[in-house]
Amino acid sequence: MNTTLPNGARIEVTPLFATPVVLIELPDAARLNADLRRVIIEREKAVPGTQHSNLGGYQSSWDMNQWGGAPALRLLDAGRDAANRLTTDRAGKPVRVQWKANMWANINRAGHGNEFHTHPGSFWSAVYYVDDGGIAADPSLGGELEFMDPRGVAPAMYAPQLAFATPGGLSGGACESIPPRAGRLVMFPAWLLHGVRPYRGTAERISIAFNLSV
Repeated sequence: MNTTLPNGARIEVTPLFATPVVLIELPDAARLNADLRRVIIEREKAVPGTQHSNLGGYQSSWDMNQWGGAPALRLLDAGRDAANRLTTDRAGKPVRVQWKANMWANINRAGHGNEFHTHPGSFWSAVYYVDDGGIAADPSLGGELEFMDPRGVAPAMYAPQLAFATPGGLSGGACESIPPRAGRLVMFPAWLLHGVRPYRGTAERISIAFNLSV
């Protein structure tokens, strides 16, 4: 961002410490989602869920890559391919990592969400939406994926009415949210604090999360 003051002084703003949040729309998602939904609903009926960051709802065991069959592995392959394109060495040169993964399914119904959390021990984390529960058509249903500013809350606590006139500066010290949409894959650094706002619909908001580590 470059600008000039009335006195002629030139200003150059360099945004440092960027945090990548990546949105990927998968092709042929309708067919993939139908297969994933069937597998996840069958798993919920057969195996009790777990309790981690989820506030209500169903969360499967973290080994969906073992019980999810071919559709789960297709999704995981897409995530690994994206991670290799989005990751470099410290000199900016491309790398190809043999990513290890853990993977699980989530079903949120009315009132369910996730508290803020991170995924220690991983490099990339991801969420894929099998069924957005109608949120894409009606945002008032909530259920957004929410990210907390990793720079801390100080800017908003000190002067909540002010923001920074730079790209990404309007939410300094606050949160950003991404609405679910069936077929959308969201990838982000595993250390980034994130949660899920309560879902207020009457359907099922179904997602798959996975972590990639080295």
